[in-house]
Amino acid sequence: MKFRLLIVAVAALASFGADSRRSSLPSSDWPAWRGPHRDGLSSERGLLQTWPEAGPKLLWKASGLGEGYSTPSIAGKLIYEMGNREGQELLLALDRTRQGAEVWATEIGPVRHGGGGYAGPRSTPTVDGNRVYALGLNGDLVCCNALQGDIVWRHDLVKEFGGKVGGWGYAESVLIDGPWLICTPGGQQATLLALQKKNGKPVWQAPVGDIADYASIIKVEIGGVPQYVQFTKKGVIAVNAKNGDFLWRYDAPANGTANASTPLFADGDVFAASGYGAGGGLVHVERNGKEFKAEEVYFTKEMKNHHGGMLLFDGYLYGSDDPGVLTCLDYKTGKTQWKDRSCGKCSLTYADGMLFCRSEKGPVSLVRATPEKFELLGRFEQPDASGKPNWPHPVVADGRLYLRDQDNLFCYDLRGDAE
Repeated sequence: MKFRLLIVAVAALASFGADSRRSSLPSSDWPAWRGPHRDGLSSERGLLQTWPEAGPKLLWKASGLGEGYSTPSIAGKLIYEMGNREGQELLLALDRTRQGAEVWATEIGPVRHGGGGYAGPRSTPTVDGNRVYALGLNGDLVCCNALQGDIVWRHDLVKEFGGKVGGWGYAESVLIDGPWLICTPGGQQATLLALQKKNGKPVWQAPVGDIADYASIIKVEIGGVPQYVQFTKKGVIAVNAKNGDFLWRYDAPANGTANASTPLFADGDVFAASGYGAGGGLVHVERNGKEFKAEEVYFTKEMKNHHGGMLLFDGYLYGSDDPGVLTCLDYKTGKTQWKDRSCGKCSLTYADGMLFCRSEKGPVSLVRATPEKFELLGRFEQPDASGKPNWPHPVVADGRLYLRDQDNLFCYDLRGDAE
């Protein structure tokens, strides 16, 4: 059932599949988890290089999103979010040209999961052309019309595919790759799953056997073979993107509680890390005939990344090492370049040579993205704090910074040009 349509959106949405080229992407859109390429890197330019003491100008605050930790996605005029309201889990569309006014709200399903004490959905909606896809905490997967919110198709990952996930519920943000949607039900039947994005019909199921955890899939190519890489309950696994056949795994970065950070990939190497005392490791993956071998290059205890994510820029890895130490590592060697505690336990986004670091306790910091030294360029406190952890990641798009905090979404001017 869909709530009453409040406003008919008239803007056309640009289509961004996983195989889109970076050079063709306007910086005004952020259509999926960690951006168009799921790497947390924005193509924005011309942003403020330092912030005034009070931070960048707050342009508007939108309320009514409900409970949840979902990071916003942006395409065209619309911002997409998820939240719990009045016992229903919702997919929402807001108009960013009208200070976040609600356009539509579609019921995904009744709230059936408490989130392990942290109520509300965690997934980021994925926008692809005139469709938007969202995964609820309970495993309710929906495809909706991006402009009106009507449900095109839906699945229950638990009931239909034997899905099994950790105790905090589904947190994955689904991947759109060409004609397919890729997701992680978990369990023996369909550890990973490919669906036709237009009609939801199954393409293949990968019965690796791992329980789903809280990370999101990336697509890579190694030895000429396109692969989907995911961080499950047991470790990092890769399957053939053509048919779901298992290729390789790397379990060292996994812990027994929660694996939440999206893996990184460059030059045949995959890096994955988790918190709870675990740390992170880099493996080099090579092909030998039909077989693939993942050989560990290094393992470090200086990147115990919980759920704030990690960035790879110009050969250096940036992320928050538990219990809250912003750290820069050499990606190829694992050597620590610098550490700083002042940003707290934070999530990261990169834009215009800078890191936008959001502490789970509130402060937002601007840090230069360089391996030479830690350099703070500004810091501010978000107003009207909910008092709950600020786990949604910061989003930088079209000269704006978007911060979700439970019922509220904040929009800041990063260019200093707003009237």
